[in-house]
Amino acid sequence: MQRRTILKAAGALAAVSIGTSEAKEHSMELATLHAEWRDYLPGDFQPPAADDKLELDSDAWRERLEPAAFDVLRKEATERAGTSPLNDEKRRGVFVCAGCDLPLFTSAMKFDSGTGWPSFFTHIPGAFETKKDFKLVWPRTEYHCARCGGHHGHVFNDGPPPTGERWCNNGVALRFLPAD
Repeated sequence: MQRRTILKAAGALAAVSIGTSEAKEHSMELATLHAEWRDYLPGDFQPPAADDKLELDSDAWRERLEPAAFDVLRKEATERAGTSPLNDEKRRGVFVCAGCDLPLFTSAMKFDSGTGWPSFFTHIPGAFETKKDFKLVWPRTEYHCARCGGHHGHVFNDGPPPTGERWCNNGVALRFLPAD
């Protein structure tokens, strides 16, 4: 009986050790993705800084954006699932805000969530600000571009490692810039 208890305890300790090892590996992978995001930029692209705020009136935004992008970025609408060509984007590069060109995600952060919207398991540090959204009764975390305030989507806790997050983004709120 005592031997069985010792074996169970040893197995549990090994599982915790493996879990800790995997967590450290995921943490290092995430830190690398966050540190090396500029490697995904095209050589001639000079990204704006998140603290270089872009504030325009509604008419200026309408001139700057396509109607669908205006509805999502400025009116917090949602595009129909499965309509974005960015769902199938597989090239190396960076996804920027369609409103202000702030880099938000790299292609290494993207995954196929099967939801019909471009999805990412993390984002470039400092790219977003979040708030609680109660539009569907239960609270969700909504995220907006840190530079222009444009609405991009919602973050959910059903994504893959290393974060377990799914940053579900409207495709019309993004522009993809392939790396050179």
